[in-house]
Amino acid sequence: MNTTQRRVLIVDDEEDLTWTLNKKLSKDSDKFQIMTVNSGKEAMNVLSQVPVDLLISDVRMPEISGLELLVETKKKFPRTRVIIMTAYGSSDVQREANERGCFRYLEKPFEINDLREMILEALTEKKGFKGSVADFQLSDIIQLNCLGRITSSLQIKHKDQTGFIYFADGNIIHANTDSLEGENAFYHIMGWQGGEFSVRRNAKSPKETIAKGWQSLLLEAMRRIDEISEKNGEEKERDKRERISEIQKALVPISKSRGTDFVLVHNTAGFAITFLPETEDGNLEASDLGSHLSVFFEALNKFQQNLQTTAAMLLEIQFGNLIFVTARVPDKDAWVTVLGDPGINVGFVRLELRKAVKKISAFI
Repeated sequence: MNTTQRRVLIVDDEEDLTWTLNKKLSKDSDKFQIMTVNSGKEAMNVLSQVPVDLLISDVRMPEISGLELLVETKKKFPRTRVIIMTAYGSSDVQREANERGCFRYLEKPFEINDLREMILEALTEKKGFKGSVADFQLSDIIQLNCLGRITSSLQIKHKDQTGFIYFADGNIIHANTDSLEGENAFYHIMGWQGGEFSVRRNAKSPKETIAKGWQSLLLEAMRRIDEISEKNGEEKERDKRERISEIQKALVPISKSRGTDFVLVHNTAGFAITFLPETEDGNLEASDLGSHLSVFFEALNKFQQNLQTTAAMLLEIQFGNLIFVTARVPDKDAWVTVLGDPGINVGFVRLELRKAVKKISAFI
């Protein structure tokens, strides 16, 4: 056997199913090695003994549930990818989860060829459903509780907030935070970005405040998250435009002064933040100048280190008919570079640069 061959571990308490899958998928032994077990405990034993590239697990099993197996796998073997098999669920929810989560769902009954394609995709995909427990989406954890028909409570801590979601036989029946309960609390918790979770099996809910089906709750929560994300993206883009506008205002006196051809705000790698004038030629010049500036500032950094001195704050160089003046933006990885002809008023440019970099610092 090829020692670099990928290993796929399938765990399901239905022995007939694992036997069939082992037999059918063994035909692909040139692509991957199939191993099958019938309990979460056996799966953990295998995982601790040999590297496993892909774990395929049923969500509802005795002793160790699919959720518990998944959490332990991601804690101890974060590079192992995961596919969850389930006989319950909603195609809409699973499609959303497959796009968002750090693992994939496969609904029973399924065709062997569908599983084979999913395995090959998982083993070749460079990005996607792998990672540690910290990579879990909250929707992943909730769905696993529901698909496993588990009675439990889920505690979520986010910054200084704490929330609880209660499950009874896989149904979400109650949620609460310090100030909310019911559906409002559930949607609020789902909007938290990051945090820690813990599961208490067989924990009983103090009350029932939610009657809506868990699939509908999750889909609505995902819709709200997308809506918030889109709004935040628009706000960030608007904020960026406003900051660029303020930076450009600070550059106007320099760009309009006699002899100035071009003003560019950039980082030490030469990537432009903004520039004036905003013309088609200016775009080309910003792109070309950026690559040259990266080389210049790399050499400047080495020169500074050899001299064992502090970072340069303002430089002025004349190259024949080209005047080059550049000033560092205080406490930022940013510079303002001015190009001009010999008729440029260098004294005025230096004075305005000192003013501009102070103003620009607040917007970078």
